[in-house]
Amino acid sequence: MSTLVWFRDDLRLADHPALAAASRARDGIVALYVLDEVSPGVRPLGGAARWWLHASLSRLRAALAERGIPLILRRGSAETVVPAVVSECGAEQVTWNRRYGAERHGDARLKQALRDSRIDVRSFPGGLLFEPWRIATRAGEPYRVYSAFWRACLSAPDPPALPLPEPESLRAGPRRPASDDLEEWGLRPTAPDWAAGIAERWSPGEAEASARLRRFLARDPSAYPLGRDLPASRAGSDLSPHLRWGEISPRTVWHRSLESGGDVGEFLSELGWREFAWHTAFHRPDLHLRGIDARFDAFPWREPGADDLSAWRRGETGFPLVDAGMRELWRTGFMHNRVRMVAASFLTKNLLIDWRVGEAWFWDTLVDADAASNPFNWQWVAGCGADAAPYFRIFNPLTQQRRFDPEGEYVDRWAPDSLLRPEIVDLRISRARALAAYDSVRYGAEAPAPAQGPSET
Repeated sequence: MSTLVWFRDDLRLADHPALAAASRARDGIVALYVLDEVSPGVRPLGGAARWWLHASLSRLRAALAERGIPLILRRGSAETVVPAVVSECGAEQVTWNRRYGAERHGDARLKQALRDSRIDVRSFPGGLLFEPWRIATRAGEPYRVYSAFWRACLSAPDPPALPLPEPESLRAGPRRPASDDLEEWGLRPTAPDWAAGIAERWSPGEAEASARLRRFLARDPSAYPLGRDLPASRAGSDLSPHLRWGEISPRTVWHRSLESGGDVGEFLSELGWREFAWHTAFHRPDLHLRGIDARFDAFPWREPGADDLSAWRRGETGFPLVDAGMRELWRTGFMHNRVRMVAASFLTKNLLIDWRVGEAWFWDTLVDADAASNPFNWQWVAGCGADAAPYFRIFNPLTQQRRFDPEGEYVDRWAPDSLLRPEIVDLRISRARALAAYDSVRYGAEAPAPAQGPSET
């Protein structure tokens, strides 16, 4: 009996429960990846993500080929493609690792359809530390506050299991269905090659993910809490895109970190934040479209002016930290987390532009943008999400630069000319305007005078 393994956001061989289960198939396995951008609930990939996917699939294909397994590539609706490949290869079993966003509804329909055709279908937990439905408040509701959520995770009866090793032996099934040509999918830019800087910065694939984790843990972990907010320090692990594409599992990161013997608590809490984002997205699959706080449906966002929005996207606002971050993003497909918060706050609060506009730009330009973390973090900054920053928290980009890039090293690296540019908005006036707009949401039409709130951060 051959087994079809359906790869999704889990482009690795180690700690891959669906692959491990399939490796025991009597007649070998068929490995399949479906580029599905048409099914309900599936959000088409952004440009940077498509670049990464091409490289990651190339690495996975090579790794499987070394073990005698071809990677079958198909494009279209998974609910149509997967049954077709099952029929072509004569598989009697299908395995996959679960997804937790809106795609899971299509997965459920597909599972039922295959079972109706007497195909054995098995799904496994492979992308999170904790299954979202296992973590709930005493009232059975999803958590809205991170600290309470993470305490519940750490005290849950089923802690993260040890990661599974790569299967010792893999055999190809007797039938080999035809595969699309990866190059014909057009995932990589050709001319102009805007991704040159991304290729210079990143090396996708499982081997590089494991190497990055080893290098990070070989450093002094105690430096992470101090350095993680300094964009010039490069104190982070740079694992986020590898986790997004499943080139390394969170269980592997968790256990290898604990085995290192260092003080890794704060680093692992970042995995917890990722879990919290997916916990929220599981219960709110439209996270990129609707704010969690329904009061924000009436928020008086400004219609984005072409000049302001273009200046923000291009890193030409006249505020050096914002400009440096936006140029780092365009050049490398990445932005330091502290700077992401500052850039997002500037767009939503100083320019009063809808958070969904910024979220869509990050979705298109970040290599690590996933369907949970990207909108979840934008809602956090905007003030309408789970455990959101208070509405009056407005990150002052000048104060943030003095605190976290005091020597100007990060700004000099990415936007040395920004100080010469005129500022596109007055921080004091735009802050007061934002507070008045937020008060109108809190109190309705009869809003009080703009609140002073605590000092700008």
